[in-house]
Order: sequence, then C-alpha cells, then structure tokens
Amino acid sequence: MTTSPQYSGPREGTGGGALRAVLSAGERPAHTTAVAATVTHLWRAIMAFKHFPVQLIDIVLMPLIFLLMFTYLFGGAFASSTGDYLQFFLPGVAVQSVMMMTVYTGTSINTDIHKGVFDRFRTLPFWQPATLAGSLLGDVVRYVLALTTTIALGLAMGFRPEGGVPGVLLAMLVLIVFAFAVSWIFAALGVVASEPERVSGTSMIALYPLLFTSNIFVDPHTMPGWMQSVVKANPISHAATASRELMHGTAGFWDVGKVLLGAVLIVAVFGPLTMHLYRNKNAH
Repeated sequence: MTTSPQYSGPREGTGGGALRAVLSAGERPAHTTAVAATVTHLWRAIMAFKHFPVQLIDIVLMPLIFLLMFTYLFGGAFASSTGDYLQFFLPGVAVQSVMMMTVYTGTSINTDIHKGVFDRFRTLPFWQPATLAGSLLGDVVRYVLALTTTIALGLAMGFRPEGGVPGVLLAMLVLIVFAFAVSWIFAALGVVASEPERVSGTSMIALYPLLFTSNIFVDPHTMPGWMQSVVKANPISHAATASRELMHGTAGFWDVGKVLLGAVLIVAVFGPLTMHLYRNKNAH
C-alpha cells in the first residue's frame, strides 16, 4: 500500500524562501498602546457624523421639539405662565436630551457586531476594549451637541439661569458624566442583543417610563403622595434636580453628590460587566 507524501512546507526552489524574505523584510510596526487605540476608535465614532449626518436630526431636532412643544402647549397649564415654566423645564429637558442619546451607544455597538466589524477588529493587535471605550467617549460629542443646542434655544426663548455661565457649564458637565455612566448600561445591552432593533426597542421601553415618572416635566408636589415617592427615588429626578439647581445657583453639595455617586456606582457595576460580555463575545 502506498502512502501520500507528507507536506513539509514550501521548498526553497518553489518560492518559499522568497516568500519568507518578503514577509520578514522591514520592521514590524510597534504594538499600539491602549490609549492610542482608544483615541483611534474615538475618532472613528466622531467620523460617523460625517458619513451618517442623519443622526444629527435626532441629536439636535428632538430636544428642540420637546422644548418648544411642552413650553408653549403645556407651560400655561403646568405653571402660571410659559416663561415661569421655561425656567423650570429647560434644565430638566437637558437631562432628557442626553438620556435619549445614551441609546445610541448600544445600537452602534450592536450594529458593528452584526456587520462583522468587531470580528475584523479582534484579528488586529490592539487592546480590544478600546472599541467599546472609543464608542462611549465618542458619544460624549452627542451629549455636548444636544445640550448646547437645547440651552441655546432656551436662551433665545427667554430662559435666564440665575447661576450664570458657571452654573450652566457645571450643569452640563454633571449631565455629561451621568449620561456617560448610563451609556454603559446600554453598551452591555448592545453586546448581548440579537439585533440593533432589539437594542433600541428595549432601551426605549425602559427609558420612557423613567423619564415621565421623574421631575423633568412637572413639580412632584402636584402629584399624589405615592407618586411623589416614585419620583424622588428615580435617579433621573436626581439628575434633573442637580441640573436645575446648578443653573439657578441654588445647588447644595449633596444634590450634585448624589448624581456623581450614582454615576460612579453604575460604571463600577456595568463597566466590568460590559467588558466581560464583550470578551466572551469575542471568544466565540
């Protein structure tokens, strides 16, 4: 019985030596650092605005619609005048603006996974969690755009923050930190969801009840006692209160501290969880 010859690799005379010479020529590129990889993916997330400008409609237009609609349609019913309601409502709708943007985190991550982009990334020699970190930091640009346009329109409509420019900037900073923390929750959902539509649908089902059972739209003192307890326990209410009091110059240490502490706890739980889910996703 004859046996098939064993393959021992390309011979020198068949071009194997030339191939090795080509592959070994020159210096290999240095392994990128975690920071450099994260910055690269941050830039990729920012470039998404250039290639998909339609997302700017949601970022800019939705907050403006809510601000105009609630102020001029319901402001007179909720407060003594639309001007008084605007002073109450704008810091709250700023919270809503960034909360709506956090859903994009999970949707974009899930889209990349199902398009095979993440499969390509995991073959490359860089710190793999940089993909998640870069996407999350890129979303900060969305938060800044949403807050800037919302506050700018509010000022044009007659909003006058008693805390001045420092109060507004501090409120924006606190809301960006809070939104960044919440985005880790939707990032975890984006890693495990079966399709991008599931991410957006599930996120909205969870997010809308939290938004409307907060103190963004109405003063809780006008609600029944049991509903006031629900509103006070809502973390979005804490963010709205901190935003409102910072903009109007009446914020106390604990008003802001609760929001920042909550953000730290969310990241402490969902940051490692999201990274763990992402590594497991890569392992399959």
